[in-house]
Amino acid sequence: MPNIVIVGTQWGDEGKGKIVDLLSAFADGVVRFQGGNNAGHTMVVNGKQFISHLVPSGILQRKKCYIGNGVVVDPQVLIEEIDYLRQSGLAIDPSLLGISERAHLIMPYHKVLDRVRENSKGENKIGTTGRGIGPCYEDKAARRGIRFVDLLDPAVFAERVRTAVAETNAYLAIFAADPLDADAIIAEYETYAATLKAYVTNVSAQLSRDLAAGRRLLFEGAQGAHLDIDHGTYPFVTSSNTVAGSACTGAGVGPGVLTDILGIAKAYTTRVGRGPFPTELFDDVGEAIQQKGCEFGATTGRRRRCGWLDTVLLNNAVRLNGLTGLVITKLDILGGQEQLNICTGYDYRGAIITDFPADLSILDECKPVYESLPGWSEDLSGIRRYADLPDVTRSYLERIEQLTQTPISIVSVGPGREQTILRTNPFEI
Repeated sequence: MPNIVIVGTQWGDEGKGKIVDLLSAFADGVVRFQGGNNAGHTMVVNGKQFISHLVPSGILQRKKCYIGNGVVVDPQVLIEEIDYLRQSGLAIDPSLLGISERAHLIMPYHKVLDRVRENSKGENKIGTTGRGIGPCYEDKAARRGIRFVDLLDPAVFAERVRTAVAETNAYLAIFAADPLDADAIIAEYETYAATLKAYVTNVSAQLSRDLAAGRRLLFEGAQGAHLDIDHGTYPFVTSSNTVAGSACTGAGVGPGVLTDILGIAKAYTTRVGRGPFPTELFDDVGEAIQQKGCEFGATTGRRRRCGWLDTVLLNNAVRLNGLTGLVITKLDILGGQEQLNICTGYDYRGAIITDFPADLSILDECKPVYESLPGWSEDLSGIRRYADLPDVTRSYLERIEQLTQTPISIVSVGPGREQTILRTNPFEI
């Protein structure tokens, strides 16, 4: 049976939430496998907007959703999100949502450390969201993290919190920051445990049973390939592995169950926060794309930097993820541009390079090499068949396919679920 991974190919914000929501109609279960509430997925259904940060986007299709062990969870945010969805008419109970007992908890001291460290860097800030994601993954790697299975054991939980708070307070003293109260944290998290304990389960075992029963699974990633802790523009990255291989480790399944990897890419490129961006536009075109595309982060509200489509970046994502198909989103936003540029290489001191470099000093000196194509003036938002797209629009998409050697399976021409051209359905192949 088809089991599909959805990943971002750029620096996040590519529209993964909409595509997961769309394809969830054909799946039996949806699994979030990495990241935390530093990611935000925006979905529009029947004109109503939904934003999720932890609950998988498949919840709108009322499919069983799982939060895998690779996700770091702020329980307060999760409970608020469950309440928000319930108030929107989407009641969630343990039959619809399972949380891995191995998923790590974001604690108050993680958020304090995140903010204190970032503020101390002055102009050298990385641009974290301040939500404690990095420090939580840090504790996980240092083998001092606290998991949901620990939260459900009051004695174990209290002991680990007191140990962590004592260590954190000693560290905070260096920054002259106020100390934390371990007992207050324990009492607060006891209320979270009472609310969430019914959702906590062995997600890996449940997924194994789902697969044995022939159920089709959709694996939902957060951020994008170039925010990957290993393969992204380090240190301007997130704290987890965002590439498709993380679906296995972050959900507890073997790689043999994955059949398709879909990479989501905007028809142009955006980035939030600091870090290199070779095709960034600083002119009226960049401003027009930013305004028309409403390019503000779903999680932070920060203004997104905008630039032309970069196939050096995109081909790097194709290779890292083993993409079997592409999804192009926000194609409608490029309407009205007389000329469109696609970056096909970087000029580095007179030499053309096509492999995305790891050295940021090289990236900072790289100048994009562009191939120009004609634009279009037509409104694409009402088109539902690929053949009905303007000739120049299809030429733009087909050039992307040629440059990446990857077929485009889906094209999005607006924020609504229905504003989608489904060329091939990976669940029906």
